[in-house]
Amino acid sequence: MTSAALSVLMYLPPIEFFVAVSGFERLAFDPSAPYQKQTYRNRARILLANKVDTLTVPVHSGRKKMPYKDMRIDYSQKWKNVHLRGIQSGYGKAPFFEFYFPYFEEVFDKDLTFLWDMNWELLTVCLKLLGLNISLQEMENLEAVAHIDGLGGICDPKADFSARSFMTEVPYSQMFGRDFEPNLSVLDLLFCKGPESKVVLNLSKKINEQSVF
Repeated sequence: MTSAALSVLMYLPPIEFFVAVSGFERLAFDPSAPYQKQTYRNRARILLANKVDTLTVPVHSGRKKMPYKDMRIDYSQKWKNVHLRGIQSGYGKAPFFEFYFPYFEEVFDKDLTFLWDMNWELLTVCLKLLGLNISLQEMENLEAVAHIDGLGGICDPKADFSARSFMTEVPYSQMFGRDFEPNLSVLDLLFCKGPESKVVLNLSKKINEQSVF
């Protein structure tokens, strides 16, 4: 039986998302679900020298309860340059930046029309670099999704976008600050730890599972 979970497609997801989904073999996403503003669907948190910064992808305002997959990215705003400069400023000197950044830059350079498509490609890159063998699929009928063999439930750690982490994270060496900043975008983990990122996720998963029992 394949273990699967219904999730929400996020922009460069927070680390706790990957802690939550590690161990699953499949993730199902509903492109027809109503888009929700001010969530991780179009936001990501990165660490800069003096602060934690939130990167936001602007989208064109649509009708109320517009399906997520129909949300168009607003390229009239120079958000892409801001995001790339911010990522380079925060992580340009990180140990694995030069190895991993080109994978993300390639997706940005496509100037994809829809937020859903960009987030899908970015998540695919993240899973590849993390070494997580998880397949992704779109499922528009939620009743059908509920009957997938092995469906594990909902994995939506930050649907309402909050800086507060809901999971325990194993601290690792970050670029700035004395105190560990939890639950940043997975970019922070990848650029700082590289191939060891999966080890951090696995340890964090183990700690959270032990705390439940």
